[in-house]
Amino acid sequence: MGMRRFIGVDLAWARTGTRIGPNETGVAVIDEAGTVIDCGWTRGVEETVAWMAEAAVEGSTLAFVDAPLVVDNPAGQRPCEREVGRRYGRWKVSANSTNQNSRHQAGVLLRARLQESGWAYHDGLDGPPTDGLVLSECYPYTTLVGAAEFGYDLERPRYKRPGRRPPQGWRLTRAQVCDALIARLAGLAEADPPLLPASHPVSRRLMTEPSPERDAPYKHREDLIDALLCAWTAALWSRHGLARCQVLGEAVPGRPGSAPTIIAPTRPEQRGTPVAR
Repeated sequence: MGMRRFIGVDLAWARTGTRIGPNETGVAVIDEAGTVIDCGWTRGVEETVAWMAEAAVEGSTLAFVDAPLVVDNPAGQRPCEREVGRRYGRWKVSANSTNQNSRHQAGVLLRARLQESGWAYHDGLDGPPTDGLVLSECYPYTTLVGAAEFGYDLERPRYKRPGRRPPQGWRLTRAQVCDALIARLAGLAEADPPLLPASHPVSRRLMTEPSPERDAPYKHREDLIDALLCAWTAALWSRHGLARCQVLGEAVPGRPGSAPTIIAPTRPEQRGTPVAR
């Protein structure tokens, strides 16, 4: 038995945003055939939990969330975040550091709220789950460079905001890179598992409207793209498990299934080798 629905959540990490409320969270849910059942945006953890409850099929849904879900290190960087840089650094992919002093821990709150309503966190160290309401952590950049279907063989696409001193004309370049990424996303219609962005009117607009240059509408679009990437990554994990993905992070003694991990698609050359201790 396999999962029937796959949810992707590009969670706004801060628990609250500015005075106007929390930032947008991108959300998407697909089925085994890659059909987009629903997608869009929520604001805040409670609204996201409510959307997930509507999107899930009881007893058969896997949710992948782009946000730290388990943070038990007092300082420094989580082991799974270090592993991102070690395995994917050649492709210009690294992860932000998260610890118990980090201000932005909406993922921890989301996990707690979902566990209260019958979901279970799963670290993936024993392979993909086959039933239940399950959530795990992922990172879209590792999907883009770790899944050969996208063709980012050398480095990640630069579809996020650049650093503090971006070059002149960067917004136009960013929009062009994003359009190229969307074309590759549409190419997943022929993948295993498939993704069909054209199957829902909201995600279809990604392909029919050019990416905007202005920051606010661009971020709106980027959040939806990342949610679709998370949902497809969940489907890939469910379908192929450790043959196509690796689990970044370390088991926690006495707490099976609850380690802070990132489940990441991987090429053979990105798989880690055991580190001598």
